[in-house]
Amino acid sequence: MNRRRFLRGLAATTVLAGCRPHSGGITVGSKNFTEQLILGELLAQVLEPVVRKGVDRRFYLAGSYICHQSLLAGRIDMYVEYTGTALAAILKEKNVPAGHEAVFAFVKEEYARRFGLAVLPSLGFDNSFAIVMRGEDAHRFAISRLSQLAPFAPQLRMGVGYEFLERPDGYQGLVKRYGLSFADAPRVMDLGLIYRALQSRQVDVVAGSNTDGLIAALGLAVLEDDRGYFPPYDAVPIVRPQALEEAGVSAALARLSGRISAEEMRRMNYSVDGEKKDAAVVVRQFIAEKKLAG
Repeated sequence: MNRRRFLRGLAATTVLAGCRPHSGGITVGSKNFTEQLILGELLAQVLEPVVRKGVDRRFYLAGSYICHQSLLAGRIDMYVEYTGTALAAILKEKNVPAGHEAVFAFVKEEYARRFGLAVLPSLGFDNSFAIVMRGEDAHRFAISRLSQLAPFAPQLRMGVGYEFLERPDGYQGLVKRYGLSFADAPRVMDLGLIYRALQSRQVDVVAGSNTDGLIAALGLAVLEDDRGYFPPYDAVPIVRPQALEEAGVSAALARLSGRISAEEMRRMNYSVDGEKKDAAVVVRQFIAEKKLAG
């Protein structure tokens, strides 16, 4: 059995094993990293005042594949996805539309047509992949763009999350677009560990996210994607239409449209990752500051 088939089989098993009876209210899901925990909590907290039968949280559902399958099976009612991820990892589209609006429109139409799922407007920020290295190394090599990395790659080790290795907008396409040949095969690890591995010099380059709060806190450098490899990754709620039929749900979710900037997302991420604050508390404060409560 090859690696991809094994991972998909494991994902399906995990979904089934993690299944709990539906409460009859709304169930919010999330993937298994800090930003997703925060966004899942954000959806849950804005919905709790309006959902009569209550809101369940089913967080840390690994990656996009498990969250998507959970939606289709009715085990969750919504989660936040990124348009570029939906385009490449779920829809498997290779001919990428250009621009944020075109990608959103395509993803919205195809999710409705193929899966019967609603894609709501962006929360306001683009969480593109970020290729990150230690600041002192970027300074030593005098590089700020990915197109400058190739001469140094043979002496560097790369760390990536599980999905990035397999997905069509991930590792293979990246090294091909930029002509990169690293010292070893990429080290695959949980997304929550990549900056620790970078800081402790277990790896030298990682595939992180644009809104990761630890990038600035640790003095890391993001290399510019100057050849436009990555598509837009606008954060959008994916919702089962049945959930939108419940009184107050559509209006509550609409209040989140365009309300989170990349800087605000970085700040919330850092509050949890860097300052070790409880995600629920961070979200509650954000909702109060932005007056998002109904």
